[in-house]
Amino acid sequence: MGRITEDLIRRNAEHNDCIIFSLEELSLHQQEIERLEHIDRWCRDLKILYLQNNLIGKIENVSKLKKLEYLNLALNNIEKIENLEAGCEGLTKLDLTVNFIGELSSVKTLQHNIHLKELFLMGNPCADFDGYRQFVVAALQQLKWLDGKEIERSERIQALQDFPVVEQQIREQEKAYCLKRAKDKEEAQRKLQEEENKGEREGRHTGFDGRWYTDISATLPSSEESKDDVQAPEIQEEECKKKKLDSGEDDLEFWNKPSLYTPESRLETLRHMEKQRKDQEKLSEKKKKVKPPRVLICEDGRALNVNEPKLDFSLRDDEKRNQIVLDLAVYRYMDTSLIDVDVQPTYVRVMVKGKPFQLVLPAEVKPDSSSAKRAQTTGHLVVYMPKVGEIITGCQGTSKPVKSTPDSSREKTNKRSQQMERLEVDPSKHAFPDVANIVQAKKHTPRRVQAEPKIIPSEEDPDFEDNPEVPPLI
Repeated sequence: MGRITEDLIRRNAEHNDCIIFSLEELSLHQQEIERLEHIDRWCRDLKILYLQNNLIGKIENVSKLKKLEYLNLALNNIEKIENLEAGCEGLTKLDLTVNFIGELSSVKTLQHNIHLKELFLMGNPCADFDGYRQFVVAALQQLKWLDGKEIERSERIQALQDFPVVEQQIREQEKAYCLKRAKDKEEAQRKLQEEENKGEREGRHTGFDGRWYTDISATLPSSEESKDDVQAPEIQEEECKKKKLDSGEDDLEFWNKPSLYTPESRLETLRHMEKQRKDQEKLSEKKKKVKPPRVLICEDGRALNVNEPKLDFSLRDDEKRNQIVLDLAVYRYMDTSLIDVDVQPTYVRVMVKGKPFQLVLPAEVKPDSSSAKRAQTTGHLVVYMPKVGEIITGCQGTSKPVKSTPDSSREKTNKRSQQMERLEVDPSKHAFPDVANIVQAKKHTPRRVQAEPKIIPSEEDPDFEDNPEVPPLI
């Protein structure tokens, strides 16, 4: 059964930023509330209050709601109109549809609510009384509408003329209804007592299957013990099926059984539904298997990729800044306090509302230099993780360029020069060659100098003929 609590009011005050002292409109319908309480102390500025479809049996604790204009108490267990005349001076509309109001004369208490214009009493036992409308119209002269129908001036004049006779008829019908109601209450009390006795008898059973159990493990041989252990799950399963079948039969019998529409029958129906729900929860708990904890790290120390919150993400390698960037699409309006980031050298783990997101990194990173922040527009979580050293320990199947340094380039140059020296050194000589002279000789041997002896003939050549007509070569 529900009660009006501060937490319940705050959860239904989101339109007012969960502030309850300045609340002007409150809806607490279908909350199984049995008693009207605390609202007059916590929400004194209320103008509209919805309490329909609950189990409220009495109008109370509303005297301090001076600004209340509309009160909806339809589909409750109210049997009498009361406690509205003292404090609710501003009340203009009252809805009491489908309750159990049998004392129609209690509407006279609303005569002090001078601003009351609309009243709904349809679906109550008093609405079936002869002269019901005439009595209400004459008793509450400030009313403009009754049960959604406008009150004409001629109707009011006629009701005032017939009021003494109608009032006498109403009182007689009220007495008859009160006697009938007293009998219904006695019958409901008797049924409730029988159900309690039946529950006590069922509770006296020693075991779930109604058999006696004693400690005979010391006298039973080992073969019998093993046999009993094998049969125990089967017996439990049979008993669960039998219990479920019995509960189904009881449920069918309850809904097919005719009953009067009274406050007690409404409470009985609610108790039956609550009992059904609890039994269903017990059966589901028995069948429910305990979910094993999520494995994030294997026994050999290898981290696993896990995405339990099922979030979109992207992982990119920023070679310019020598870092790895993780963009995790967390929920935009999620509070940052619900996110926990843990960066390790080989993997990153993000806990989102207790659910782990873990990703193995393609390179070793520096946890101390890593940083995380939320994007202001999208709300995404961005984690920056600088790499460690120069060599990237990539995953299998992916090739990454190795960053070069001056030391490594010198080593490569030395190796190359050594290979060239070995090719040019004469195998017959074991002395170390002069590398500087070799390079100098190559630089200062132009092609023209080597070709001049071949192109320009010497005068000592026997085949040389000096032709004066040929100009000299410069």
